Amino acid sequence: MSDFHRILPELKNILGEAFVFVDDESRNNYAHDETENLHFLPDIVIKPRTAEEISAVMKICNRQKIPVTPRGAGTGLSGGALPQFGGVLISFERMNSIINIDERNLQVITEPGVITEVLQNAVKEKGLFYPPDPSSKGSCYIGGNIAENSGGPKAVKYGVVKDYVLNLEVVLPTGEIIWTGANVLKNSTGYNLTQLMVGSEGTLGLVTKIVLKLIPYPKHDLLMLVPFNDLEKAGAAVSAIFRAGFTPSALELVEIDALKIVSSFIGSTIVPVTNEMAAHLIIEVDGNHLETLMNEMEAIASLLSEFDCGEVFFADDAQQKAELWKMRRRTAEAVKIAGYTIEEDTVVPRAELPALIKGVKELGKQYDFHAVCYGHAGDGNLHIRIKKEGSIFSLNNPDVIPALKALFTLVKSLGGTISGEHGIGLVQKEYMDVIFTEVSLELMRNIKKVFDPNNILNAGKIFK
Repeated sequence: MSDFHRILPELKNILGEAFVFVDDESRNNYAHDETENLHFLPDIVIKPRTAEEISAVMKICNRQKIPVTPRGAGTGLSGGALPQFGGVLISFERMNSIINIDERNLQVITEPGVITEVLQNAVKEKGLFYPPDPSSKGSCYIGGNIAENSGGPKAVKYGVVKDYVLNLEVVLPTGEIIWTGANVLKNSTGYNLTQLMVGSEGTLGLVTKIVLKLIPYPKHDLLMLVPFNDLEKAGAAVSAIFRAGFTPSALELVEIDALKIVSSFIGSTIVPVTNEMAAHLIIEVDGNHLETLMNEMEAIASLLSEFDCGEVFFADDAQQKAELWKMRRRTAEAVKIAGYTIEEDTVVPRAELPALIKGVKELGKQYDFHAVCYGHAGDGNLHIRIKKEGSIFSLNNPDVIPALKALFTLVKSLGGTISGEHGIGLVQKEYMDVIFTEVSLELMRNIKKVFDPNNILNAGKIFK
């Protein structure tokens, strides 16, 4: 039995025996997320209900120097919620209440264990819109979205999670409970602790309440699918759309190999696939005036004809739209099952997408891997899924590390960085020095020390 079990009586006294778990089945349920096929067992799993319970737990763990790993729904792709040092895993699944929807001020206060799509649907019933929509929105938690600064297809027009977070209640690693800001749209009062927490991957504090900005829900949306016979031309078309003055509400790229895999996986024939095709763009516009949107779509379609696109398919109704989005959202799941187990979350200035796509294919030949590309082309965020014979993992894998360093060096040369929305976690920390100087990295490490002097909270993530 682990030494960590010496605190079991205290944990049961704080949480109640029903919400403290040390059995093998429970520990195994929380030993993995969606990152490759990694597996790290926690020693103890707890399911608190309040910030005060978490505060009491953190005081004990900080005093005893016991590792603590915060966990949302386990949909992450960088290993951020994996308890690599064992210890206590805190699951937020019971903190799942939407506390208040403030229609007057266009705000919502929520707990972190609310599923993102549940939150979106709740505010939509009141005519309001929370745009960030990661592909896993039907299962991921809003707290995990805060930790990773999630984006999704709507980010191209509406921004990412950080653009909607106004204030956070946070339990610090030492047990204190703080609010990071105020429930206001403008705040120039001291350092911006709210935005420091967003995207910090659960390394600085545990978010227990969230205040989000909302906007009115758009009345209409239109969707079209555009095939291309050349992958680089598809990438070039993306930049051209924005230079022409259009701002789609979503602009996604899926290359042909990924399309074939996901179409077969979900049994869909909505996307015509031929061997001549190289990629499809999924383009959505939204707003309150249908005629304006129709004119915009026609103008975009006309522009894309300059890039040798194929016949444009316009989704006629809600069912066709839903099927197209289902295909896009399940791409990651489908290609992973097909053996593309290593996912990289690169992002470059959108005009550099053709160079990134071309570079990925060249690196595949050089380092003997096959890659499929898809993602949020409208903001330059390309997900690259890699399949390499004999290599399921990238973590600490000498057969993969040189290829990934070459990939990230390419990304940096194009003015980009190594993660747009999935975070660094475990699997990307090896490459942080490709992007940052040692001075920058040391500043970040020192920030971590201020918040977490005993390095107990999600230790070993982000930095080597």
